[in-house]
Amino acid sequence: MNSGDVLYLIKTRRSIRKFLRKNIPEKVMYEILEAGIWAPSGLNNQPWRFIILKERTFLEKIAPLTKYSNIITASDFCIAVFYNITAGYDRDKDLMAIGSCIQNMMLYAHSAGIGSVWLGEILRNKPRVNELLAVDDGNEFMALVAFGYPDEPASSSRHNIENMLLKSY
Repeated sequence: MNSGDVLYLIKTRRSIRKFLRKNIPEKVMYEILEAGIWAPSGLNNQPWRFIILKERTFLEKIAPLTKYSNIITASDFCIAVFYNITAGYDRDKDLMAIGSCIQNMMLYAHSAGIGSVWLGEILRNKPRVNELLAVDDGNEFMALVAFGYPDEPASSSRHNIENMLLKSY
């Protein structure tokens, strides 16, 4: 793979909110997680923890906690991402590392033909998510990422670099 391939993946990955009713192989699901754990983290502390939500009963229990419930119930599986407070050493750095972890998972999924979307609105129900998933307070809910084979076209645009650059020295 060359750098052009990586840039192509980055430029073509989009948030997918509609999924086909098609199962993703378990091997690929675990490869998505593996891509996540290879994200950089300060002191290599790897402050992320995960819960895979594949069983319909759990997907249907967590779905009402967000106004985007239809995305969760349509997905093949979701990954709940948590910040393990004990593993952390600097909250700001740790949260950026978790963002990198999520991005790695989404990019790998895209490379495998799988769509994904990072759901953040559900964070308003952090305590309820922890309760439903029987997670202790040492793990703070950070995101829910839904995965499935895309059932919608992927398109988007970005501002020009010149519009985003504050300065260049």
